[in-house]
Amino acid sequence: MDNLALPTIGVTLLAGVLAVAGIHAYASGRAQRQELIDRLALTGQPVSGRHRRFAGLDRRLRRTGPGQRIERKLTTTGLDLTPGEFLVYLVAVVAALWLLASSVLAPFFGPLAGLLGVWGANAFLNWQRNRRIEAFIGQLPELSRVLANATRAGLALRTALGMAADELDAPAGDELRRVADQLALGRSVDEALDELADRLPSRELVVLVTTLVLSNRAGGAVVSSLQNLTRTLEERKETRREVRTQLSQVNVTAYAVPAIGLGAMLLINAIEPGALDRVTGSFPGQVAVLVSLGLYVLGFIAIRRISRIDV
Repeated sequence: MDNLALPTIGVTLLAGVLAVAGIHAYASGRAQRQELIDRLALTGQPVSGRHRRFAGLDRRLRRTGPGQRIERKLTTTGLDLTPGEFLVYLVAVVAALWLLASSVLAPFFGPLAGLLGVWGANAFLNWQRNRRIEAFIGQLPELSRVLANATRAGLALRTALGMAADELDAPAGDELRRVADQLALGRSVDEALDELADRLPSRELVVLVTTLVLSNRAGGAVVSSLQNLTRTLEERKETRREVRTQLSQVNVTAYAVPAIGLGAMLLINAIEPGALDRVTGSFPGQVAVLVSLGLYVLGFIAIRRISRIDV
């Protein structure tokens, strides 16, 4: 019994030591995770309280080049999505379009509908990004006015940017809050503002960032510069609004052209059931369909190019 008691006590002590070490490692890991979350929040990375889906896929995707490009594009759109979530939703949409086109039109149109889904997802991200940029440009006159008033009151540029982040609505408030958080972490004003200009590229923002960077680097009459810039931004805002109104009919025409083609195919298939299936059942018919679709795409691109006016 004495011989069994000593090993038992030793094993018990060893188990207790391992348990204490495990608890310590677990607590340390949770503390490091919370510290990392706080650090990401300060740098402006999207950290929300909702449960993130597909975390494993997201971690693997972020290590790849395409995943990093998707992450950068999602960051500029302001959408609360991770690259993993976006990829899974994209695959689901492509599969649904593939099955729908194969069943409604013909099996030949399934892959084409899948490619259309991929293109549509990319177009949606670009549209959301441009929409966010347009909203930010619309707030630039107010941003310039707030910075001019804060500078006139004797506040430093870092403090003025933080004040503008608190006063302005999204997206300008969110973007300036990210800039203010980066400044709080020790980044220079030039680096934080240059990153903002890269994230939301526009001529108006480049002019504002250049004015602020030069004024912060070389000094000068920053108040008068911001006041003049405010008037210029207001005029450009009105000009952009007028141009957008004048080109609204042309933009609608660009989207109506491919819609008419799709409607014509649906109408033909409804009048003569199985017509598209018979047409795409032969190689000449497939070539004819691809050529017609290519002409519709070419018309869409041509109209969009003609209606593109940089202001």
